[in-house]
Amino acid sequence: MKDQRYNIRLKKLSYLVIITLIMVFWSCEEKASADYHMSVYQTSQAGDNLKLVDIEAQNNFTKASNNLSLQLQPEKEFQEYIGFGASFTESSAWNLATIPVKLRKAVLTNLFSPTKGAGFSLTRTHINSSDYSNNHYTYIDEGDESLSSFSIHEDMKGFSGNENEQVQGIKLIEPTYDIIPMILEASKIPGANFNIIASPWSPPSWMKAGETAEMTNGSLMPKYYGIWAEYISKYVSAYKEKGIDLWGITPQNEPLHYHDARWDSNGFTPEQGRDFLRDHLGPQLVKDGHLKIDDLEAGLRVLIYDHNKSTMNDYVTITYQDPEASKYAWGTAFHWYANSELDENNFFAEDLKSHKLEWPNKGMIHSESSIDIDADEPIGQYWRESTDYAGTFVPFNTYANDIITDLNAGTQGYVEWCMILSHKGQPNPYDNFNSAPVLINPETDEVIYTPLYYLLSHFSKFIRPNAKRIAITGDELKGISYTAAKNEDESIAVIVFNANEVPYQLSLALNGYTYSCSIPPRALQTIHLKKPR
Repeated sequence: MKDQRYNIRLKKLSYLVIITLIMVFWSCEEKASADYHMSVYQTSQAGDNLKLVDIEAQNNFTKASNNLSLQLQPEKEFQEYIGFGASFTESSAWNLATIPVKLRKAVLTNLFSPTKGAGFSLTRTHINSSDYSNNHYTYIDEGDESLSSFSIHEDMKGFSGNENEQVQGIKLIEPTYDIIPMILEASKIPGANFNIIASPWSPPSWMKAGETAEMTNGSLMPKYYGIWAEYISKYVSAYKEKGIDLWGITPQNEPLHYHDARWDSNGFTPEQGRDFLRDHLGPQLVKDGHLKIDDLEAGLRVLIYDHNKSTMNDYVTITYQDPEASKYAWGTAFHWYANSELDENNFFAEDLKSHKLEWPNKGMIHSESSIDIDADEPIGQYWRESTDYAGTFVPFNTYANDIITDLNAGTQGYVEWCMILSHKGQPNPYDNFNSAPVLINPETDEVIYTPLYYLLSHFSKFIRPNAKRIAITGDELKGISYTAAKNEDESIAVIVFNANEVPYQLSLALNGYTYSCSIPPRALQTIHLKKPR
């Protein structure tokens, strides 16, 4: 009788244990289902272009022997992001003017729509002509010290087809197209949300000394500092009148080019840059209501330097140590050149980190990068060793690692140079032919989206404006880099680059749950975690 009662109690206990386990399992399942939905987007050398990965099929059929374990800490936040994108240039506008209107709108949609395209959110443009203009130009008549002739008509007038040899003979579908029409059309793409940084390449030649060619090399004469400051402020006002509110400006593109450039350029030593900002540009922008000293986030932002990050800290120190100059500066803009030196210098991560440590209240934006085009292989060149003026490097690897390193070091945005060029990297009157996210054959209307377009999309599409970088820790493996961000809608983007020739099984831990997928060789992935509605 005792044995029978014991067996009954044992069965009851067993049932209780089973029910408890079921409840625990059900509780875990509900926690998992109420947590995040994972989507994985992939660009790879094998030919994937921002492809949505079938995770279940991948986990069933891909068994990687190498493991990569990462842990997310979304409660640990760092810098806020401004955005990612590329630049409005006269050359980009010219290429769009050569294709049918319907196709042009499709290209802009693919660049600026956050749902149908890359969702570019941070861009740049040039004040006066740049190396990607059809010829040299300014906004005033020669010798006009009163600036009474100032007009941004050059950015609106369109193209004649006779600007230089590279554009001659090309049919223009819409000759009235130009930089300002391009910006305004891009802003009307549904969902478009982007900011613009404007940078001058050179003042008018008559304001400079020591030039080697028109608007090339040399430096702005001090007696014209005040007039040039007023000129830049007038540009900001004129764009505003056209419905374009600039997010920021830099006082000078690549100020260390004063003797060795082949295109529009102007030299500013660190001391000259400080003096120009402190005594002229800053006060002028304040006077005209563009810049708010008491809240640098409220008005136009001034980003100093705008040259290579390898020498960034030495340059900006002169301005930031002067409180009367520093008060006008929101932060620092920098470029990546020479790109072949990036890998050997760990992408200058320590320089960026020391900048952030030394000047914690100043922002950092990567404002320019580019590579020379291989017109015979504009897609394949990104995945193999390419050689240009900067040396030999693998472009896709260099871009992916550069962006991820910049972000992990505190950078708040990343901007490529021209967003659109021709399939030959034109027009550029200086035989300096770059690649771009989008290439257009102006004679056949063929549109090519290079691997750079998809690479930038991994960031711009999934890390939206006002997102914050969050902590991500885990295995530190050669050829693997990663970063993570949390958007305002609480979605999380984890970006992982595998530069190796072998796949990895990836496990991502978040809030007590592990998300799994595999990343193939030579691939960039964005793991998008979104809470179900």
